[in-house]
Amino acid sequence: MDPVEFDVVVIGGGPAGRALARACAQEGLHTAIVDRHPHRVWTATYGAWADELPPDTPVAATSSVVRAYAREEHLIPRTYVVLDNARLHELPQDVTVLREPRAARYTFNATGARKGRAEQTAVGTVIESNDTETTLMDWRNGDTFLYRVPLGHNKVLVEETCLARRPGMPLSELRARLHTRLEAGQQEERVRFPLDAPRQKDLAFGAAAGFIHPATGYSVATSLALAPKVAQAVKAGENPKHVIWSRKARIVHGLRRFGLEALLRLDAAETRDFFELFFRLPPELQRAYLSGREDVRGTTAAMVELFRAAPWRLRANLVNTW
Repeated sequence: MDPVEFDVVVIGGGPAGRALARACAQEGLHTAIVDRHPHRVWTATYGAWADELPPDTPVAATSSVVRAYAREEHLIPRTYVVLDNARLHELPQDVTVLREPRAARYTFNATGARKGRAEQTAVGTVIESNDTETTLMDWRNGDTFLYRVPLGHNKVLVEETCLARRPGMPLSELRARLHTRLEAGQQEERVRFPLDAPRQKDLAFGAAAGFIHPATGYSVATSLALAPKVAQAVKAGENPKHVIWSRKARIVHGLRRFGLEALLRLDAAETRDFFELFFRLPPELQRAYLSGREDVRGTTAAMVELFRAAPWRLRANLVNTW
């Protein structure tokens, strides 16, 4: 048996893996991260609700005005941020960077999501603009939506997004739709990831652990928020799996999977109706469904209220799923 060299080894150098490695090192744990390309620059844009994040999270741009469009315009009373990739990439000097795994008391798989059948896909372009408002979703143009978020330094990312489809909508189709709205900028961003990927059976973290929200696709904020708690559990000699997937988190995830299946069944008109109802929900119920990873009561209340408010045709579709 190989001698244990580290308290923690994290396999995978993305935002989730680096967040966990940082948190473990801050707890005084002898920590290493396996990253074969440790200097590779992250080109993805990571957005999150500010109230989901730890207070020390590095932020590149902030939007205090966030809008969504379904049948009508809706103002969302939450602050939205774009994360600072360069600072999220940083590691403390006491984290060892490896090319291959070594023996450790705890080894976490943070290599990203496994392949699923339902996907979220998007194509975006970066344009020059001093706009500081975010458009979270604009469903007024069909079965895909426009996402528009400021990046700072007079730049804005505009994306055409297919929220959920099995299989995912081709990027070529999304690119064509985007370019009917506006001319391409000098920088393109492409997005493709599974919404229903199975969780890894070993000790995992981030998307590999199933953190991707099945109905929205968000996961980075969850990783950043949970990393310190997982590190504290490791230091205390507790089972980190109980932090990563508590009983309440498993229940909420199951409810969100029902939400994903409902979205996959809706046509373009029904999708607009669904999100019109969603953005009419009280802010606390919107937040529960979008961000309350362990909020069983709030998630259930949001789903029940959506069902009550739905017209009969949409309700019938939801019944077939839920």
